[in-house]
Amino acid sequence: MQPWAGEVHRELARAGVRIVGYVPDAGHKRLIELCLADKSMRAVVLTTEEEGIGLAAGAWLGGARSVLLMQSSGVGNTVNVLGLLKTCGFPLVTIVTMRGEAGEFNSWQVPMGGGTQASFETMGVAVKRASAASEVAPLVAAALKADQATAVLISQKVIGIKSFQDQTNQ
Repeated sequence: MQPWAGEVHRELARAGVRIVGYVPDAGHKRLIELCLADKSMRAVVLTTEEEGIGLAAGAWLGGARSVLLMQSSGVGNTVNVLGLLKTCGFPLVTIVTMRGEAGEFNSWQVPMGGGTQASFETMGVAVKRASAASEVAPLVAAALKADQATAVLISQKVIGIKSFQDQTNQ
């Protein structure tokens, strides 16, 4: 279902990522499972996305590499605390599954889906967008090598369009 997840996990391991913060998300399901099973990584479930910025800051201060996994609707929760990235200059990598794009069934997802990239850019975070599954791992690998905060957005076209039926059966 998520052919890119294994490739991304390999890139995270290759880069020495030890801490993976995440808010449960169907778009990241397989990647989260791989990180949870990896004995060299600590996958930390978060209550809200902004906690992930603090987790990443602590990891960085302690000399560990980290990534933050979230959905585009959670980006709005992080805007204020993203200022920490700008102030401290640590190279957070966040991988964002997009919602609110073409075909979205849930109108509540649309505003933040449209505002995700601009929100990150306003706070000084570089943004890369994967529009095909084959682009995800190379963009994550490049972000892990960058010396700046970078968000990799995974298009809803890549993760698939959820339907109302999908939501009622979970």
